Amino acid sequence: MKTDCCRRKAETWSDAERERSRGLIWFRKVRNMNKVIITVVGKDTVGIIAKVCTYLAENKVNILDISQTIVQEYFNMMMIADMEHAAASFDAVAAGLDKIGEEIGVKIKCQREEIFTKMHRI
Repeated sequence: MKTDCCRRKAETWSDAERERSRGLIWFRKVRNMNKVIITVVGKDTVGIIAKVCTYLAENKVNILDISQTIVQEYFNMMMIADMEHAAASFDAVAAGLDKIGEEIGVKIKCQREEIFTKMHRI
């Protein structure tokens, strides 16, 4: 009986209410993640994305979003990743990315999302 009542209520929701409801559920899931921002900058070479993504996959770091661009011969990439189920600590992953950056001739920086969130609150 209770499910019928809830179903009827859901059927009367407007599209906007349904979208807000879905967004709220998605927001709750995202809020529990351990997000990091990874930036890669340097001279473009073959395999930059492959090496970074392979390293992250090996450490069970999930890539949520990625954006990359090449301006003349310079490579720039920004990634948002989730370390909730990572096989290594934040410091270990950041150090590993730094080492990969040195090997391929780019600068890789890994920062916790919290830094950006708190910076914008000030």
